[in-house]
Amino acid sequence: MTALLRVESASVRYVLRGRGLFAPVRHLQALQDVSIEIPEDGRLGVVGESGSGKSTLARLVLGLVRADAGRVYWQGRAIAYDEPEAMRGLRRELQVVFQDPFGSLDPRMTAGEAVGEALQALAGPVPSVAAQDRIVAALAEVGLGAAFANRYPHQLSGGQCQRVAIARATVTRPRLLVCDEAVSALDVSVQAQIVNLLHELSERHSMSLLFISHNLAVVRHLCDHVAVLQRGRLVEQGNRDAIFATPQSQYTRDLLAAVPRLPAKRQGT
Repeated sequence: MTALLRVESASVRYVLRGRGLFAPVRHLQALQDVSIEIPEDGRLGVVGESGSGKSTLARLVLGLVRADAGRVYWQGRAIAYDEPEAMRGLRRELQVVFQDPFGSLDPRMTAGEAVGEALQALAGPVPSVAAQDRIVAALAEVGLGAAFANRYPHQLSGGQCQRVAIARATVTRPRLLVCDEAVSALDVSVQAQIVNLLHELSERHSMSLLFISHNLAVVRHLCDHVAVLQRGRLVEQGNRDAIFATPQSQYTRDLLAAVPRLPAKRQGT
């Protein structure tokens, strides 16, 4: 079966320029020979500590950075990031939810306008009545009533802003949603709600997920496959249960050991 998305032997290197005029140019190898794939209806979690290359991988898939080596394939065909027409079609099927729930929304636009802008840009001209119905339906699906369509980001909580961002990303029913640390800026209780929402949307619409996170507990709950990055290199990947039960890499074992655990319940309490 052809994977929905496949990254093959991808490497990304950033140029770091010094502050002075004659300062030497340095390079940072953000990704080195990384290969992953996501099947139809699959949910892949990418984990690793800060600086491991997780967000660079997400940006590579989205075309926000370019690979120095390797390719990204969509349904078996290499993505032509330089071809505007091809990218317009791909944007309808591949969407993203970023980390900052406030920063990802235009403060001058209401929630309804933000979702409507995405709808018009990705689905083409939609009659106003039909568009309004789809906007209200998209907000309702993420747990926001019709009244929220008229609210601005500053009138919403962080969790509500992230729900608007998810509605905006899913209003045209993409086949793959990229979540780049989409819950890390939220309170723990709100994180659980958003993770459950993403799981429900993925199941309901057969939408695949590329879920970037440093939170292994969240990844274990949401994803069915896991890839582990360390300093830009893929050290381990496989089925979620196998990774968490019998990790093969010492780095993965260290990550799992660092996950906080509740203290054992005392007898008689």
